[in-house]
Amino acid sequence: MQEGQVDIKTPEYVSLQFQPAGLGSRAAALMMDQIILSILNILIVVILFFATTGNNSPFGFYLFELNSTLWGVAIVALFVLNWGYFFALEYFWGGKTLGKRLLGIRVMQENGHSVTLLSCFIRNLLRIIDMLPASYFLGMIMIFLHSKHKRVGDIVAGTIVVHERRVKGKRKEKAIEKEMRNRGLRKEDLSVEAWALKQLGTKEWSLVKTYANRFSQLPRSERNQLSKKLADILFPKLGLNMEGKTYNELEDTLLLLYLEMRDEWEYEL
Repeated sequence: MQEGQVDIKTPEYVSLQFQPAGLGSRAAALMMDQIILSILNILIVVILFFATTGNNSPFGFYLFELNSTLWGVAIVALFVLNWGYFFALEYFWGGKTLGKRLLGIRVMQENGHSVTLLSCFIRNLLRIIDMLPASYFLGMIMIFLHSKHKRVGDIVAGTIVVHERRVKGKRKEKAIEKEMRNRGLRKEDLSVEAWALKQLGTKEWSLVKTYANRFSQLPRSERNQLSKKLADILFPKLGLNMEGKTYNELEDTLLLLYLEMRDEWEYEL
């Protein structure tokens, strides 16, 4: 294993190597996220202020009566926004917030799978501890000292933040990519909910990737059989119905699934 990398053993006995995201990249990502949240917080407070100040309101009248209940609701809403921002984006957007995406880092489970609802909930709930005594001081100390750059939330939730080491530069178009281009396939054509895609892990990605790599090399009869077998395995997990679909339609769906999963699972290892 190279220095600065962690070796992750998946439940499918696949060995993956990742570079943990250090304090610098994680702090920069957090700063970007906090800037976005600060703008949203200010907008909410300003709108609420003008909506409760009568003649000073741009509307010229009281939209709401200024009372403690209203401001109490506003405070709760701001808390939900500031906590829910990290929770919702990390769970539904492949372990990435806007800041993490810009910095090329993501959250994942230690077993190599995407974050689950529970692990995402725990790691973000414990931000309250990592923020102590102020400005994420405890969290920064933990990230700096921990061998895998983990804060308290990561340790308890069993998660790790890693760099997405994509292959850079121009590369030769693969045969399968040419096939999909000729078929006019785009990721937007895949009608699968995000929560359903999270049911797929390393084992399913290995099957889909092998299928895509062998696709153009297989005789038509063998390709039909393989498409049917793979659809039998994957479609029920995705809530897709196979009935009445032709072999070409099965192929299109499987190739679109390859496109979708490749963005999350294909790393330069």
